[in-house]
Amino acid sequence: MKLNTLISVATAALISAGAALADSHMSGEMHHDMAALTLGDLVLHDPFAFATLPNQPVAGGFMRIENIGEDDRLIAVTTPIAGQVQIHEMAMEGDVMRMRELPDGLTLPSGEFTVLEPGGYHIMFMQLTAPLVEGETIPVTLTFETAGDITIDLPILSKMDGMPMQH
Repeated sequence: MKLNTLISVATAALISAGAALADSHMSGEMHHDMAALTLGDLVLHDPFAFATLPNQPVAGGFMRIENIGEDDRLIAVTTPIAGQVQIHEMAMEGDVMRMRELPDGLTLPSGEFTVLEPGGYHIMFMQLTAPLVEGETIPVTLTFETAGDITIDLPILSKMDGMPMQH
């Protein structure tokens, strides 16, 4: 199997596994809106990434983006902790979950929330230079077509955050 195929398979598995965990973080009782960040007509809510294992080559970035103005588009993301960053979508194609880069960026419709979450739209950090450590933050610059650039400190959460209690 080619290295790119192995990385794609591993990435899809990691993102899919995180989907259930993020569901409760994004919308359940565990929801806690960190200080919302505003850039023009965009409001960024609850940005986060999950902690990674040592030598894990990829991680995802997540948040809710509220657009209270005209349509906009997330067109680029950069961070010093990754050799490459892409804006991705995961979607079911038949019985198979597929992940793909959105080369034209992610449309943010006027008057709507766009959710970046495991199993859906997300920011893909590839070629990590170091593990993402719970409790730390990483600087991430988001570039929007109309609103411009904003650099945020993306909090790193434990994969256990939002997990239902097991008995």
